[in-house]
Amino acid sequence: MAAIDYDSKIPNNVDLGNDRRLQRALEAWQPNFIDWWMEMGPEGFQQDDVYLRTAVSVDRDGWAVFGHVKMPDYRWGIFLTPLEDDRKVNFGDHMGDPAWQNVPGEYRNVLRRIIVTQGDTEPASVEQQRMLGHCAPSLYDLRNLFQVNVEEGRHLWAMVYLLHRYFGRDGREEAEALLARRSGDQDSPRILGAFNEPIDNWLDFFCFTTFTDRDGKYQLRALAESGFDPLARTCTFMLTEEAHHMFVGQTGVQRILTKTAEIMKSGDPKKQGAIPIDMIQKHINLWYSLSLDLFGGEDSSNAATFFGAGIKGRDREHRLDEHTALDQYYAMPKPGADGKVAVEDVPLRRAMNEVLRDAYVEDCEKVVKSWNRALEGAGCDLRLTLPSRRFHRQQGLYEGLNYDPDGNWMTAEQWAARRDEWLPSKADRDYVRSLMTKAVTEPGQFADWIDPPARGINGQPLEFEYVKFCRHGA
Repeated sequence: MAAIDYDSKIPNNVDLGNDRRLQRALEAWQPNFIDWWMEMGPEGFQQDDVYLRTAVSVDRDGWAVFGHVKMPDYRWGIFLTPLEDDRKVNFGDHMGDPAWQNVPGEYRNVLRRIIVTQGDTEPASVEQQRMLGHCAPSLYDLRNLFQVNVEEGRHLWAMVYLLHRYFGRDGREEAEALLARRSGDQDSPRILGAFNEPIDNWLDFFCFTTFTDRDGKYQLRALAESGFDPLARTCTFMLTEEAHHMFVGQTGVQRILTKTAEIMKSGDPKKQGAIPIDMIQKHINLWYSLSLDLFGGEDSSNAATFFGAGIKGRDREHRLDEHTALDQYYAMPKPGADGKVAVEDVPLRRAMNEVLRDAYVEDCEKVVKSWNRALEGAGCDLRLTLPSRRFHRQQGLYEGLNYDPDGNWMTAEQWAARRDEWLPSKADRDYVRSLMTKAVTEPGQFADWIDPPARGINGQPLEFEYVKFCRHGA
């Protein structure tokens, strides 16, 4: 069992105590992290006791224990899966070489960029979600929000450890900058677009954790293949926590859908305080399209460099038969000046972002099928869909072009006239927020617009006191 040292000021399984210089640097960073958490973490709930899981080891059966804890006292730390002595680089130009335990000089800037970009997403999502507790639909959901938040905080620690340990002064400066940027800030925004979008209602939150955290899953899977072994081991452990975030989102949307479907049997859901299916579809369109952008350009020289260098692989690269991607091509649809799409063969290495996006899209299609099965089971004839990859794109080949959800090209004027048919309008957002004006804080009680889950957390009943408030109300 890869146990975690909880006697240290910074819980870790990387033998931090034997690297005093690194330990001092991280202990100097820690107060800044706590200051950021108190300023930008869940607003108004820092002194409440939350039923959270905490890592105690990194093996499959022992990586989490549950108990009530105040979030500022949560034991964030640095957890890597165990070292494999004979691990090799398993793709690209260095395939078969021993995995790197230190940063190769020629890849220093590329690796730092990748780690900073991944690290920037973690505090960004906490910032986006910091006010949601005040309109939580139940204690169960409030606890799940906070679990997601503290784990994103720990994922930030994971990236900061790599920056401090392997990148010297540059890494320390980047670690400070991770706490300086702010989601949505005009002057110092987060690096990636989706992480600057507002999340001011729980439908947004559930769609974000379904689609945007699912992008995180595939980014982490690709980095878990990295020839830079500390990055691979870090991302492998992070994936164990990412699964819960997607569960929260997928089941959350499904609970809204089944509640709406039930209410629709007696009339207009909007008149009865439920969220209409078409409004849910618009939020799906928004967060799915924003998340597609996170994979980067379809035809990318950077992607080719990352793969060739052995830094970022494909989804579960180790399961594939061929690992160099040389003399292979990807049939890539590309738009022309009039928006018409023609297929062009692109060297496979240059298409690695699209290869990863393919795996993501397939996964998202399975999610939507599960939602449609739930609608069918609830006796509702309406069905959800994923929009075309061309729809509402701000990155890559389709940036600046206008396509409807079916992938049909249109002019900017046509798009503007129909935009609110496909994406949440101001009226939609106002209506959703009107359902979420206050939190439901009685154990076992749920807001009228969402169904209870099938079961509680860690075997606890739904009536369990998942959050114990230090004051009256929420």
